[in-house]
Amino acid sequence: MTALHKTRWLLPFFSIAFGLVFMAALWVGGEARGGVEALAIMSAVALVTMIGGRSDLVRGLRGDGRDEYWQRIDVHATALAGHVVIAVILGMCAWEWGHGRDGSPFVQLGAIAGVAYILAFAFLRWRS
Repeated sequence: MTALHKTRWLLPFFSIAFGLVFMAALWVGGEARGGVEALAIMSAVALVTMIGGRSDLVRGLRGDGRDEYWQRIDVHATALAGHVVIAVILGMCAWEWGHGRDGSPFVQLGAIAGVAYILAFAFLRWRS
């Protein structure tokens, strides 16, 4: 299996980059203060991941120095997070339908999640 080499700077870089994207989007949408707040939050995440290098949890989140143990935790945490998001999306669909609405945008998100899961399942089965 090919491994992607991650440096300690990857997560802080992406945190700042997404903070700038969020700031620009909010700024364009007329929420300049919210944009600055989003950049501040994402910058704080970047700072914590940069200065927390001695913590094995932070190193596991960053991806540098990751071994099979941390990869397994990452896969399980990702799966759990995905299950929680899908459960919330389904719950929100039911909520919207219960209030006489069409379920948007939760129906679309649920459909994307379902199709992505089926395609990923089929791809991983084909690959193995």
